[in-house]
Amino acid sequence: MMRNRLVTALLAASTTLAGCNLAPKHLRPAGEIPATLPQGGAYPAAAADGRDITQVAWRDFFTDPRLRQVIALGLANNRNLQLAAANVLQARAQYRVQRADLVPSTTASGAGIYTNNIFGAAGSAGAATGVGTGTGTGAGTGAGAGTGGGAGAGAGVGTGASSNIEAYSVNAGFSAFELDLFGRVRNLSRAALEQYFASEEAQRAARISLIAEIASAWLTMASDQEQLRLSQETLKTFEQTLELTRAQFRIGVGSELEVRQAETSYQGARSDIATLRTQIARDQNALNLLAGTTVAAELLPQRFDADHYTLDSLPADLSSRALLARPDVLQAEHQLAAQSANIGAARAALFPTISLTATLGTISTALSGLFAGGSFTYNAQPAVSLPLFDGGRRRGNLDYARASQQAAVATYGQTIQTAFREVADALAQRGTVGEQLSAQTARAEAAQATARLSEARFRAGVDSFLTTLDSQRNAYAAQQQLVTTRLTRESNLIELYRSLGGGLAGDPDAPATPPAPGQ
Repeated sequence: MMRNRLVTALLAASTTLAGCNLAPKHLRPAGEIPATLPQGGAYPAAAADGRDITQVAWRDFFTDPRLRQVIALGLANNRNLQLAAANVLQARAQYRVQRADLVPSTTASGAGIYTNNIFGAAGSAGAATGVGTGTGTGAGTGAGAGTGGGAGAGAGVGTGASSNIEAYSVNAGFSAFELDLFGRVRNLSRAALEQYFASEEAQRAARISLIAEIASAWLTMASDQEQLRLSQETLKTFEQTLELTRAQFRIGVGSELEVRQAETSYQGARSDIATLRTQIARDQNALNLLAGTTVAAELLPQRFDADHYTLDSLPADLSSRALLARPDVLQAEHQLAAQSANIGAARAALFPTISLTATLGTISTALSGLFAGGSFTYNAQPAVSLPLFDGGRRRGNLDYARASQQAAVATYGQTIQTAFREVADALAQRGTVGEQLSAQTARAEAAQATARLSEARFRAGVDSFLTTLDSQRNAYAAQQQLVTTRLTRESNLIELYRSLGGGLAGDPDAPATPPAPGQ
């Protein structure tokens, strides 16, 4: 009968648990960014046949096979990405630990007592499990009017033929299980879950950033290789010019000033070559760090071709709501939801705490009689704790939780505004970089033609050497700027792809997207 009442009480308490939650309802902050991304002016219009580049897998977005292999190396070996994955495992384990408080932690135990001290047996076994001690004259084991500390339903032990006492018990139950009437434990579990989701989004953001960083580092190295090739070719031109001016000076046609001017250009090209070789070595070191291993020589770029290294595609939808799916924005939102849950836990701490300890078991003076009739025992101990005075500790915790939520709101707003700016900046450059590249290409071609004509006129004695030297310098600078502009175009496409949250679609190794807060 008492067992049925205990089970009924537990069921009633469990039904009450879901009825009270003191956490504020999670609402996504509105009005952080405009409804649409900027358009017009420097910004390009959405292509009519454009693609949602966030749904383009990185293996399809990057067209160079060597670059794809280096990115795959980085995703497999980069230490920062491994750290992000370890943070996810830590957060998941913490959530499992916190979630365990929602259910009773049940344990089972067994004990046996062997003694010849009748009072010690009564104290240790009788008081705990209801074992009494009789005062008969035989070695009886029947129930009697005990003089020990038992409940009167225990085993009597005589003082006649034998003074040895045996008692066996088996118990199962839980201790101090909190009946979560005000949602404290549930909100703590919810906060841990949201932090777990936030860590997953952080891992996704780290993955996207790593893909973009590896691609940018690889293309930067390709650009520097192209700059080195250009400097080496220019050095040959300057060397020929220097030899010509020296020869003219020796025969009295040229001046020493022309020789020194030619040598200045020649030595400048030599200095550029040395600087670029150092920079290429640094580029390779940076690429190895991002890849997490030494990149093989056959995977390194040797020059910067004119072809595209990425898909040249504009997004079809320029709605700013696309930014809400960025992993860093979702991470900030999950952290905001976690702080809201912490407020609920802090509020619940101001109310009484109800806990329950309960055990079921059997006890017998013989091991074979543990599960016989009449050996059943139970113990139920409900307890209520009401906070009266704690020096403001609980109120302080609540104020801290509210302040943390306000900080999370500000962080979320800043994150989404930063995302808006990154995309807007990438689009602004995307709208003009094509014209810049076209103009710079025409400028470089014109400068090269001018240098060829000027040199021919100089050899024919029509133009001065200074005109020829200026033309060569201008051609060299225009070629250098052309390489830089081509790198800017490729880097812009990568940045647009990253800032819109691309790089996870179609990737079987990418972590799954956690549900949005409130789902």
